[in-house]
Amino acid sequence: FVKAGGFTRLNQQVILSRDYWLGKYEVTQGEFSAIAGRNPSHFAGDSNRPVEKVSFVDAAAYCASLTRQQRDAGRIPPGYEYRLPTEAEWEYACRAGATTQFSFGDNPDAGGDYAWTEENSDGTTHPVGQKTPNAWGFHDLHGNVWEWCHDWFAEYPKENLMDPVGPASSKFKVF
Repeated sequence: FVKAGGFTRLNQQVILSRDYWLGKYEVTQGEFSAIAGRNPSHFAGDSNRPVEKVSFVDAAAYCASLTRQQRDAGRIPPGYEYRLPTEAEWEYACRAGATTQFSFGDNPDAGGDYAWTEENSDGTTHPVGQKTPNAWGFHDLHGNVWEWCHDWFAEYPKENLMDPVGPASSKFKVF
């Protein structure tokens, strides 16, 4: 559960006026396979590794299928849905209240405790949740695999933003 709030991005205030929920971990291969019926991952073999090689369309379809499944089972109330976070929601959760370059500070060398990177991953993904979480309990927001966001990519506007969702269309989705 993430409480509404705000953060500063490039000298610009970004405010999120609504609370929201975000997965504590990246979606695993096991979770994705259970809903989608397939595992597109290159680094397959461990159901606790994050699913990768997933297109934006696949990620959005996973969210829609999970919503239907959970709604049919009576696990989520009417009007609730699983969806990809907006870029602002993702960044807010990733920062976890930090005002530094990364949620763990300004020194990228400290990232090894929080993220699987090119320097420490041996060229493969790793099971979710093995690294130290950020201050709000989210794992792997730095490193391991990229995460899709709901928004289309665009340059950041110069003004302060309230509940930004990006442009209506563009060439690329944010990840």
